[in-house]
Amino acid sequence: MTTATTRHSDRRVSPVFLGILAVTAVTGWATWTGFADQPGVAVFLFVTAAWIVSLCLHEYAHARTALHSGDISIGAKGYLTLNPAKYTHALLSIVLPVLFVIMGGIGLPGGAVFIERHRIRGRWRHSLISAAGPLTNVLFAIVCTAPFWLDALDGVPADFRFALAFLALLQVTAAILNFLPVPGLDGYGVLEPWLSRSLRRQVEPFAPFGLLFVFALLWVPAVNGVFFDVIDSILSALGIHEVETYCGLELFRFWQGENEFCSVAA
Repeated sequence: MTTATTRHSDRRVSPVFLGILAVTAVTGWATWTGFADQPGVAVFLFVTAAWIVSLCLHEYAHARTALHSGDISIGAKGYLTLNPAKYTHALLSIVLPVLFVIMGGIGLPGGAVFIERHRIRGRWRHSLISAAGPLTNVLFAIVCTAPFWLDALDGVPADFRFALAFLALLQVTAAILNFLPVPGLDGYGVLEPWLSRSLRRQVEPFAPFGLLFVFALLWVPAVNGVFFDVIDSILSALGIHEVETYCGLELFRFWQGENEFCSVAA
């Protein structure tokens, strides 16, 4: 089994990704210190940049696992550089997920890296490749929620706490939605190797529409209500109150103006 690319440049971290990390760090600092004249702008940039970082690592996890599973073409495609411009569908991988956040406050990764599945041997490896992405979101969720369930937020500015709570919500929703067994999402990719060939052929035409189907379904009030009740229960168990995620979203949508309720809650 091949576990390395042939060129070091194939694995060199992209300046684009480093730039996004820098934006995350600077705007996170601005949110923490209150340096920005408009805290909502700082929160918007911080959450958006951190969300894009998680999207890049989500796709990197798929690619890296595929490389170690036998697809030695991954490196030459630039997937190991963490450069979002190298993804098969940059629009689906970055632009649409950010729009989903703005429109609905939902973390819904899209896009994909193109994996040459014929190079992979063994159903478990195929399943692990698909699971690697959303497991990255689970890890991000643990990191974002750790200060809350460790009770380590004494002295943390309210704006930063709200932003972190909202970012945690995005990671939790991304992990749950991606694990749904819907064609086109990673959850289906985990199950697909274990399905019959005839069933896979029948489902295949629906794969390009799976992501849009899930997003459309979440616009149904009854479905949306149940979904976010589940999310709120998970976050509550991790020490994040619904008010904190709500105020994080309100700060993120800075163009709507200041929310007096969140000013009092701070």
